[in-house]
Amino acid sequence: MEGSLNIVFIIVGSFIALVLVLYFLPINLWFTAQLSGVRINLLNLVLMRLRRVPPSLVVNAMITSTKAGLNITSNEIETHYLAGGHVNNVIKALISADKANIPLDFKLATAIDLAGRDVFEAVQLSVNPRVINTPPVAAVAKDGIQLIAKARVTVRANINQLVGGAGEETILARVGEGIVTTIGSAVSHKEVLENPDKISKVVLSKGLDSGTAFEILSIDIADIDIGDNIGAKLQTDQAEADLKVANAKAEERRAIAVAFEQEMKAKAQDARAKVIEAEAQVPLAMAEAFRSGNLGIMDYYKMQNIQADTEMRESISRPSGDQKKDKK
Repeated sequence: MEGSLNIVFIIVGSFIALVLVLYFLPINLWFTAQLSGVRINLLNLVLMRLRRVPPSLVVNAMITSTKAGLNITSNEIETHYLAGGHVNNVIKALISADKANIPLDFKLATAIDLAGRDVFEAVQLSVNPRVINTPPVAAVAKDGIQLIAKARVTVRANINQLVGGAGEETILARVGEGIVTTIGSAVSHKEVLENPDKISKVVLSKGLDSGTAFEILSIDIADIDIGDNIGAKLQTDQAEADLKVANAKAEERRAIAVAFEQEMKAKAQDARAKVIEAEAQVPLAMAEAFRSGNLGIMDYYKMQNIQADTEMRESISRPSGDQKKDKK
């Protein structure tokens, strides 16, 4: 019984040992590489396992690049994988660039890949340019008419500027700025409507793709619409503002006039009060004159007669309406 168990343990242990040997010694990969014309040492495959690099990834990448006529070593592929790159993407990009006669070496391709850009998509964009539609760009010509333009920008990737170059947002911003500048410098909006290609020529001549990851091939104005009459609106707003200022100044002058009128009325009331006060002193002065003997009774009657005669003359000289008011 114990002999049977030992045999079983030996068989299981041998199987496990065989699996481990085959794992660390990928003979099938090495054999496939040899048949494909890729010279790689079996010891290197073992060391890749120890460095946690998939040997199949490196071997398949070397087979693909070798068949495509590229000279890439296993050390370069392994280094790029350990740096966190996408090996298969880089290999496909190198093959596509080589077939399209686009100058791209392994060092630049890995730099683009590690920079976070899709290097294979960039190569495809270099072969097949892409059209970018700008959002509606509103600008005002010198005659005050607003124009709303839409443009189509045809770009292709600039391989040498993919590392550190600006993206599509910068292209759209620069094109929009060029459209605004061109329309704003036009004397009349009719000039822009008659020659929309003028915008394309001016914007394209500014070299907007400098410092970007793209090369601008063409800028085509897709549509131009007439917007609002901004000049008329500004003049209307200015006229309303001037009217408000004029009304404010008129109200200020009216308030000053009302205040002056009230001040004059107050002065008149003050003068009238002084007259009444002076008239109130007359009976007192007459009484003092009587007491001091300076005024006699006949003089007093004579003064009353003169006063009555004066009031009669004044009543006769007044209009009939004023006489009725006095009677009331």
